[in-house]
Amino acid sequence: VAFWPKPLSRTSPSALARWVTAPGIEATMDDEGENEFVSEQVNEIVKNVITKTLGAAQYNKDRVNAWSTQIVDETLKELAKLNKPFKYVVTSIIMQKNGTPLHTGLSLYWDTKTDGVTCVQVGLDSMDCITTVFAAMI
Repeated sequence: VAFWPKPLSRTSPSALARWVTAPGIEATMDDEGENEFVSEQVNEIVKNVITKTLGAAQYNKDRVNAWSTQIVDETLKELAKLNKPFKYVVTSIIMQKNGTPLHTGLSLYWDTKTDGVTCVQVGLDSMDCITTVFAAMI
C-alpha cells in the first residue's frame, strides 16, 4: 500500500519539482536491465512533459482539461518509445493553489518484482500537477 501523505500547500516554491516513488514498489524488476521499470527514467519523461505543457502558465479552469489530456497523452507516447514490455496507466491531477489541501492515496495488488509505479509532483505559482504512472509487465 502506498500513499501520497502530504497535502499540497500554497507555500510551495515556484517551479518546484519533487519526484516520489511509492515505498516498496520501486523499480525492483527482473535483472534483465532493458526490460525493467526504471522510475528515474519515467520521472524524467513525466517532468519534461509537464514542463513542456504547463510552462509558466497561470491556473485557468477552462484549460485544465486540455492540459491534463495533453500531459497524459504525451507521457504515454514517450513511454511507448521506450519499447519496454509494459502496459501503462497514466493519471494526472491539476489543482489550483488556493490553500485547500489535496490528499490522494493508492493501493496496488500486483507483482512488485515485475510491475512499477511512480508519481511526479510539479508545483507552479498558481497550481500543482501530480502525475502518476503505473506499469504492469506484459
